[in-house]
Amino acid sequence: MTIKHFKIEYDAINSRNIFTNGDTINGRIILEASKKTKIQSLVFIAKGKALVRLVNYYGDIISREDVTDDYFQDKLKYYRIKQDIVKEGEQDGREVIEKGRHVFPFSFKIPNSRKIPSSFSSIFGQIVHTLKAELKQSKKLRRKAKTHFTFMGTARGSRLMARQHESVNKNIVLGSGKVTMDVHTRRSGYKQGEVLRVKVEIQNLSSRSVKAKFVLYEIKTFFGPNRGKIQKHEIQKEKSDAIESQSGQTTVIKEMIIPRELSPSILNCSLIRLEYMLKVYLEIPCETDLVVKLPIVIIPELSREGSTSGCSRSQTFASRNQPAWMSQSMEPPPSYEESAMYPLYPFGDL
Repeated sequence: MTIKHFKIEYDAINSRNIFTNGDTINGRIILEASKKTKIQSLVFIAKGKALVRLVNYYGDIISREDVTDDYFQDKLKYYRIKQDIVKEGEQDGREVIEKGRHVFPFSFKIPNSRKIPSSFSSIFGQIVHTLKAELKQSKKLRRKAKTHFTFMGTARGSRLMARQHESVNKNIVLGSGKVTMDVHTRRSGYKQGEVLRVKVEIQNLSSRSVKAKFVLYEIKTFFGPNRGKIQKHEIQKEKSDAIESQSGQTTVIKEMIIPRELSPSILNCSLIRLEYMLKVYLEIPCETDLVVKLPIVIIPELSREGSTSGCSRSQTFASRNQPAWMSQSMEPPPSYEESAMYPLYPFGDL
Protein backbone atom coordinates (compact mmCIF):
# COMPACT_ATOMS: atom_id res chain seq x y z
CA MET A 1 0.00 0.00 0.00
CA THR A 2 1.40 3.37 -0.98
CA ILE A 3 -0.77 5.18 1.64
CA LYS A 4 0.67 4.32 5.07
CA HIS A 5 -1.62 6.50 7.20
CA PHE A 6 -4.93 8.23 6.48
CA LYS A 7 -6.94 10.01 9.17
CA ILE A 8 -9.13 13.02 9.90
CA GLU A 9 -9.02 15.24 12.99
CA TYR A 10 -10.52 18.53 14.15
CA ASP A 11 -9.89 21.37 16.63
CA ALA A 12 -11.87 21.74 19.84
CA ILE A 13 -13.33 25.19 20.56
CA ASN A 14 -13.91 24.71 24.31
CA SER A 15 -12.68 22.56 27.17
CA ARG A 16 -15.66 20.16 26.87
CA ASN A 17 -15.16 19.70 23.11
CA ILE A 18 -18.83 20.42 22.40
CA PHE A 19 -20.26 22.20 19.36
CA THR A 20 -23.65 23.81 18.78
CA ASN A 21 -25.74 25.46 16.06
CA GLY A 22 -23.76 27.82 13.83
CA ASP A 23 -20.30 26.83 15.15
CA THR A 24 -17.44 26.46 12.69
CA ILE A 25 -15.33 23.30 12.85
CA ASN A 26 -11.75 23.51 11.57
CA GLY A 27 -9.65 20.45 11.02
CA ARG A 28 -7.41 18.57 8.69
CA ILE A 29 -7.09 15.38 6.69
CA ILE A 30 -3.68 13.79 7.17
CA LEU A 31 -2.22 11.51 4.55
CA GLU A 32 1.18 9.82 4.64
CA ALA A 33 2.54 8.18 1.48
CA SER A 34 5.39 5.66 1.38
CA LYS A 35 6.39 6.86 -2.10
CA LYS A 36 5.31 9.21 -4.85
CA THR A 37 1.77 8.27 -5.80
CA LYS A 38 -1.29 9.43 -7.71
CA ILE A 39 -4.74 10.13 -6.31
CA GLN A 40 -7.93 10.77 -8.24
CA SER A 41 -9.94 12.63 -5.59
CA LEU A 42 -10.06 13.59 -1.91
CA VAL A 43 -13.44 14.50 -0.44
CA PHE A 44 -14.51 15.87 2.97
CA ILE A 45 -18.07 15.10 4.17
CA ALA A 46 -19.86 16.30 7.31
CA LYS A 47 -23.25 14.85 8.18
CA GLY A 48 -25.77 14.46 10.95
CA LYS A 49 -28.09 11.45 11.13
CA ALA A 50 -30.46 9.66 13.48
CA LEU A 51 -31.07 5.93 13.39
CA VAL A 52 -33.42 3.72 15.36
CA ARG A 53 -33.46 -0.08 15.42
CA LEU A 54 -36.19 -2.03 17.21
CA VAL A 55 -35.93 -5.78 17.62
CA ASN A 56 -38.16 -8.15 19.53
CA TYR A 57 -35.47 -10.11 21.31
CA TYR A 58 -36.16 -13.75 22.11
CA GLY A 59 -32.57 -14.93 22.63
CA ASP A 60 -31.27 -14.98 19.06
CA ILE A 61 -29.32 -12.16 17.46
CA ILE A 62 -31.13 -10.93 14.36
CA SER A 63 -28.83 -10.04 11.45
CA ARG A 64 -29.40 -7.35 8.81
CA GLU A 65 -30.77 -9.98 6.41
CA ASP A 66 -33.36 -11.28 8.85
CA VAL A 67 -35.86 -8.47 8.28
CA THR A 68 -39.13 -9.77 9.68
CA ASP A 69 -42.08 -8.50 11.66
CA ASP A 70 -39.77 -8.60 14.70
CA TYR A 71 -37.33 -6.14 13.16
CA PHE A 72 -37.57 -2.45 12.29
CA GLN A 73 -34.97 0.11 11.28
CA ASP A 74 -35.33 3.71 10.17
CA LYS A 75 -32.92 6.56 9.51
CA LEU A 76 -33.20 10.35 9.21
CA LYS A 77 -30.65 12.69 7.62
CA TYR A 78 -30.42 16.24 9.00
CA TYR A 79 -27.57 17.67 6.95
CA ARG A 80 -24.80 16.58 4.57
CA ILE A 81 -22.01 18.95 3.59
CA LYS A 82 -19.49 17.89 0.95
CA GLN A 83 -16.24 19.61 -0.02
CA ASP A 84 -13.87 18.55 -2.80
CA ILE A 85 -10.36 18.84 -1.38
CA VAL A 86 -8.85 17.33 -4.53
CA LYS A 87 -11.50 17.41 -7.20
CA GLU A 88 -11.85 14.44 -9.49
CA GLY A 89 -11.21 15.40 -13.08
CA GLU A 90 -8.38 17.87 -12.43
CA GLN A 91 -5.07 17.15 -14.24
CA ASP A 92 -6.59 14.28 -16.21
CA GLY A 93 -8.12 12.88 -13.07
CA ARG A 94 -4.79 12.41 -11.27
CA GLU A 95 -3.03 14.44 -8.57
CA VAL A 96 0.58 13.44 -7.89
CA ILE A 97 1.77 13.65 -4.29
CA GLU A 98 5.31 13.16 -3.08
CA LYS A 99 6.51 10.68 -0.50
CA GLY A 100 5.89 11.80 3.08
CA ARG A 101 3.22 13.47 5.21
CA HIS A 102 0.58 15.73 3.64
CA VAL A 103 -1.99 17.86 5.46
CA PHE A 104 -5.21 19.05 3.79
CA PRO A 105 -7.15 21.60 5.93
CA PHE A 106 -10.94 21.89 5.94
CA SER A 107 -13.51 24.17 7.56
CA PHE A 108 -17.28 23.95 7.70
CA LYS A 109 -20.12 25.63 9.55
CA ILE A 110 -22.75 23.56 11.35
CA PRO A 111 -26.19 24.59 10.04
CA ASN A 112 -27.94 27.03 12.36
CA SER A 113 -31.16 25.03 12.49
CA ARG A 114 -33.28 24.20 15.53
CA LYS A 115 -34.31 20.96 13.81
CA ILE A 116 -30.90 19.32 14.38
CA PRO A 117 -30.96 17.08 17.51
CA SER A 118 -28.12 16.64 19.99
CA SER A 119 -25.74 13.67 19.95
CA PHE A 120 -27.16 10.56 21.56
CA SER A 121 -26.19 6.89 21.92
CA SER A 122 -28.25 3.90 22.99
CA ILE A 123 -28.61 0.26 21.99
CA PHE A 124 -31.96 1.10 20.34
CA GLY A 125 -30.94 4.30 18.56
CA GLN A 126 -28.22 6.82 17.85
CA ILE A 127 -27.92 10.44 16.79
CA VAL A 128 -24.45 10.94 15.33
CA HIS A 129 -22.58 13.88 13.85
CA THR A 130 -19.73 12.70 11.66
CA LEU A 131 -16.66 14.09 9.89
CA LYS A 132 -15.49 11.85 7.07
CA ALA A 133 -12.71 11.78 4.47
CA GLU A 134 -12.76 9.66 1.32
CA LEU A 135 -9.65 9.10 -0.77
CA LYS A 136 -9.93 7.66 -4.28
CA GLN A 137 -6.77 6.39 -5.97
CA SER A 138 -8.29 4.29 -8.69
CA LYS A 139 -11.65 2.79 -9.62
CA LYS A 140 -11.07 -0.09 -7.23
CA LEU A 141 -8.99 1.48 -4.48
CA ARG A 142 -10.67 3.75 -1.93
CA ARG A 143 -9.74 4.72 1.62
CA LYS A 144 -12.06 6.17 4.26
CA ALA A 145 -11.44 7.81 7.63
CA LYS A 146 -13.97 9.28 10.01
CA THR A 147 -14.53 10.65 13.48
CA HIS A 148 -17.55 11.90 15.42
CA PHE A 149 -18.00 15.21 17.20
CA THR A 150 -20.35 16.02 20.05
CA PHE A 151 -23.19 18.34 19.07
CA MET A 152 -25.65 19.89 21.51
CA GLY A 153 -28.52 21.91 20.10
CA THR A 154 -29.39 25.22 21.69
CA ALA A 155 -32.61 25.31 23.73
CA ARG A 156 -34.85 28.32 23.12
CA GLY A 157 -38.33 29.45 23.98
CA SER A 158 -40.04 31.44 26.67
CA ARG A 159 -41.87 28.34 27.90
CA LEU A 160 -38.62 27.08 29.45
CA MET A 161 -38.67 30.03 31.84
CA ALA A 162 -42.41 29.92 32.59
CA ARG A 163 -43.61 28.87 36.03
CA GLN A 164 -45.34 25.51 36.38
CA HIS A 165 -48.29 24.75 38.64
CA GLU A 166 -50.69 21.86 38.98
CA SER A 167 -53.31 21.03 41.60
CA VAL A 168 -55.00 17.75 42.58
CA ASN A 169 -57.35 16.73 45.38
CA LYS A 170 -58.96 13.61 46.81
CA ASN A 171 -61.82 12.69 49.11
CA ILE A 172 -60.77 9.98 51.55
CA VAL A 173 -62.69 6.71 51.04
CA LEU A 174 -61.58 4.66 54.04
CA GLY A 175 -61.96 7.45 56.54
CA SER A 176 -63.17 11.01 56.22
CA GLY A 177 -62.14 14.41 54.92
CA LYS A 178 -60.27 15.74 51.91
CA VAL A 179 -56.65 16.25 50.86
CA THR A 180 -55.47 18.89 48.36
CA MET A 181 -51.99 19.25 46.83
CA ASP A 182 -50.63 22.18 44.78
CA VAL A 183 -47.20 21.76 43.14
CA HIS A 184 -45.13 24.72 41.89
CA THR A 185 -41.77 25.05 40.12
CA ARG A 186 -40.14 28.32 39.09
CA ARG A 187 -39.59 27.14 35.51
CA SER A 188 -39.30 24.00 33.36
CA GLY A 189 -35.80 24.51 31.90
CA TYR A 190 -32.64 23.80 33.94
CA LYS A 191 -28.94 23.41 33.20
CA GLN A 192 -26.86 20.56 34.61
CA GLY A 193 -25.84 21.39 38.17
CA GLU A 194 -28.68 23.87 38.79
CA VAL A 195 -31.10 23.58 41.69
CA LEU A 196 -34.66 22.46 40.96
CA ARG A 197 -36.78 24.04 43.69
CA VAL A 198 -40.19 22.46 44.23
CA LYS A 199 -42.87 24.06 46.37
CA VAL A 200 -45.75 21.86 47.51
CA GLU A 201 -48.79 23.26 49.33
CA ILE A 202 -50.72 20.52 51.12
CA GLN A 203 -54.07 20.97 52.80
CA ASN A 204 -54.78 17.92 54.90
CA LEU A 205 -58.35 18.04 56.21
CA SER A 206 -58.62 14.29 56.45
CA SER A 207 -58.37 11.57 59.08
CA ARG A 208 -55.13 10.27 57.51
CA SER A 209 -51.50 11.35 57.82
CA VAL A 210 -49.81 12.00 54.48
CA LYS A 211 -46.24 12.22 53.18
CA ALA A 212 -44.93 13.99 50.05
CA LYS A 213 -42.38 12.19 47.87
CA PHE A 214 -40.40 13.45 44.88
CA VAL A 215 -38.94 11.54 41.93
CA LEU A 216 -36.93 12.93 39.00
CA TYR A 217 -36.74 10.39 36.17
CA GLU A 218 -35.82 10.18 32.51
CA ILE A 219 -37.84 8.72 29.63
CA LYS A 220 -36.22 7.45 26.43
CA THR A 221 -38.64 6.76 23.59
CA PHE A 222 -37.76 5.10 20.27
CA PHE A 223 -40.43 5.35 17.57
CA GLY A 224 -41.32 2.91 14.83
CA PRO A 225 -44.47 2.20 12.76
CA ASN A 226 -47.09 0.56 14.96
CA ARG A 227 -44.54 -0.05 17.67
CA GLY A 228 -42.12 1.72 19.95
CA LYS A 229 -39.74 1.22 22.81
CA ILE A 230 -39.91 3.18 26.08
CA GLN A 231 -37.26 3.11 28.80
CA LYS A 232 -37.74 4.82 32.16
CA HIS A 233 -35.05 5.37 34.75
CA GLU A 234 -35.22 7.05 38.17
CA ILE A 235 -32.52 9.65 38.71
CA GLN A 236 -33.31 11.06 42.16
CA LYS A 237 -35.76 10.31 44.96
CA GLU A 238 -36.57 12.53 47.94
CA LYS A 239 -39.25 12.61 50.63
CA SER A 240 -40.64 14.95 53.25
CA ASP A 241 -41.72 14.44 56.85
CA ALA A 242 -45.19 13.10 57.53
CA ILE A 243 -48.03 15.59 57.78
CA GLU A 244 -50.49 14.63 60.49
CA SER A 245 -54.26 14.33 60.03
CA GLN A 246 -56.40 17.45 60.30
CA SER A 247 -53.26 19.63 60.23
CA GLY A 248 -54.66 22.12 57.76
CA GLN A 249 -52.35 24.02 55.39
CA THR A 250 -48.68 22.96 55.19
CA THR A 251 -45.96 24.11 52.76
CA VAL A 252 -43.14 21.76 51.82
CA ILE A 253 -40.03 23.03 50.00
CA LYS A 254 -37.70 20.53 48.36
CA GLU A 255 -34.50 21.39 46.47
CA MET A 256 -33.02 18.84 44.06
CA ILE A 257 -29.72 19.38 42.25
CA ILE A 258 -29.80 18.44 38.55
CA PRO A 259 -26.91 15.96 38.08
CA ARG A 260 -24.13 17.34 35.88
CA GLU A 261 -23.80 14.08 34.00
CA LEU A 262 -27.36 14.18 32.60
CA SER A 263 -27.69 14.44 28.83
CA PRO A 264 -29.69 17.41 27.47
CA SER A 265 -33.32 16.79 26.53
CA ILE A 266 -33.99 15.75 22.93
CA LEU A 267 -37.42 16.97 21.83
CA ASN A 268 -36.87 17.68 18.12
CA CYS A 269 -36.29 14.19 16.67
CA SER A 270 -39.15 12.11 15.28
CA LEU A 271 -37.29 8.82 15.87
CA ILE A 272 -35.75 9.35 19.31
CA ARG A 273 -36.98 11.37 22.26
CA LEU A 274 -35.19 11.99 25.58
CA GLU A 275 -37.40 13.58 28.23
CA TYR A 276 -37.27 14.23 31.96
CA MET A 277 -40.20 14.30 34.37
CA LEU A 278 -40.69 15.44 37.94
CA LYS A 279 -43.20 13.28 39.77
CA VAL A 280 -44.58 14.54 43.08
CA TYR A 281 -46.93 12.22 44.86
CA LEU A 282 -48.69 12.31 48.19
CA GLU A 283 -48.64 8.98 49.95
CA ILE A 284 -51.87 8.29 51.86
CA PRO A 285 -52.14 5.03 53.85
CA CYS A 286 -54.79 2.63 52.49
CA GLU A 287 -55.61 5.06 49.65
CA THR A 288 -54.37 5.66 46.12
CA ASP A 289 -51.70 8.34 45.93
CA LEU A 290 -52.25 11.89 44.76
CA VAL A 291 -49.89 12.37 41.81
CA VAL A 292 -48.62 15.40 39.86
CA LYS A 293 -46.18 15.12 36.94
CA LEU A 294 -44.35 18.15 35.54
CA PRO A 295 -41.97 18.10 32.51
CA ILE A 296 -38.38 19.15 33.13
CA VAL A 297 -36.18 20.22 30.21
CA ILE A 298 -32.40 19.81 30.64
CA ILE A 299 -30.61 22.66 28.84
CA PRO A 300 -27.03 22.08 27.68
CA GLU A 301 -24.23 24.18 29.14
CA LEU A 302 -22.53 25.77 26.13
CA SER A 303 -20.12 28.18 27.82
CA ARG A 304 -17.09 29.14 25.75
CA GLU A 305 -14.91 29.44 28.88
CA GLY A 306 -11.77 27.33 28.94
CA SER A 307 -11.37 27.38 25.16
CA THR A 308 -8.83 24.96 23.76
CA SER A 309 -8.96 26.22 20.19
CA GLY A 310 -6.05 24.93 18.20
CA CYS A 311 -5.76 21.65 20.09
CA SER A 312 -6.24 18.64 17.86
CA ARG A 313 -9.17 16.40 18.72
CA SER A 314 -10.26 13.11 17.15
CA GLN A 315 -12.97 11.45 19.19
CA THR A 316 -16.45 10.04 19.19
CA PHE A 317 -19.57 11.56 20.66
CA ALA A 318 -19.72 9.00 23.47
CA SER A 319 -20.36 10.34 26.96
CA ARG A 320 -17.57 12.31 28.58
CA ASN A 321 -16.89 9.44 30.96
CA GLN A 322 -16.01 7.10 28.11
CA PRO A 323 -12.61 6.94 26.37
CA ALA A 324 -12.17 8.56 22.97
CA TRP A 325 -11.08 6.68 19.88
CA MET A 326 -8.48 8.15 17.59
CA SER A 327 -9.80 8.57 14.06
CA GLN A 328 -8.58 5.94 11.64
CA SER A 329 -9.72 3.95 8.65
CA MET A 330 -10.91 1.15 10.95
CA GLU A 331 -14.24 2.27 12.40
CA PRO A 332 -14.74 1.91 16.20
CA PRO A 333 -17.79 0.04 17.49
CA PRO A 334 -20.77 2.10 18.67
CA SER A 335 -21.00 2.93 22.36
CA TYR A 336 -24.02 2.07 24.44
CA GLU A 337 -25.54 3.41 27.63
CA GLU A 338 -27.37 0.23 28.51
CA SER A 339 -25.73 -2.72 30.23
CA ALA A 340 -24.14 -5.65 28.43
CA MET A 341 -27.15 -7.86 29.06
CA TYR A 342 -28.60 -6.60 25.78
CA PRO A 343 -27.39 -8.02 22.44
CA LEU A 344 -25.15 -5.63 20.50
CA TYR A 345 -26.52 -4.77 17.08
CA PRO A 346 -24.02 -2.92 14.86
CA PHE A 347 -25.54 0.19 13.33
CA GLY A 348 -23.19 0.22 10.38
CA ASP A 349 -22.03 3.34 8.58
CA LEU A 350 -24.07 6.32 9.72
